[in-house]
Amino acid sequence: MRWQDLFADLEGQAGALEWAEIDAEVADRTRGEIAQVTLLNRIRAQVGQHIALTTSGAGSLSGPLLQVGANWLLLNAPDEVVVPGSAIITVSNLPTTATGPAGVGRVTGRLPMTAALRAIAIDRCAVTVLTRAGDKVTGTPDRVGADFVDLAVHELGEAPRRSTVRGRVTVSFDAIGAVRRSGQGWL
Repeated sequence: MRWQDLFADLEGQAGALEWAEIDAEVADRTRGEIAQVTLLNRIRAQVGQHIALTTSGAGSLSGPLLQVGANWLLLNAPDEVVVPGSAIITVSNLPTTATGPAGVGRVTGRLPMTAALRAIAIDRCAVTVLTRAGDKVTGTPDRVGADFVDLAVHELGEAPRRSTVRGRVTVSFDAIGAVRRSGQGWL
């Protein structure tokens, strides 16, 4: 009887060790999975929801999240604002859920900031580029390169004609804090 109790105790200890190993492996795998989640994938899970974030250059922005690309997001705050992912400093009350780029469409989640800025340039909409240094440049995007955008500088509400364009400014993508669409339109 004594040995039977001893063996039962040994079996219980072995079972407890096995469960401890499984728990440790699950915890390790969970940490590994979380380590692969990006901030934009967590933000992407909030498409259609109201979010509040702080950016370098544009400060605090909040509003419905409209779209998330490969390295940018589109927020309605209250005008449409394109924010590079690298300009995001904080996001308030962000749930822990995440969605990969494939979870929001075959193309949209993979579109880089270059594609978003090219679409804005094709639209010929006046914008305000807010730089991470705190500067503002208003005008219409003319050309979009691999890592820059050329703006025809003019007042908001004016069409980019020779008589209204005051010059051209080239802005590095690395310097962009946000690109705000002008809701005013052209006169």
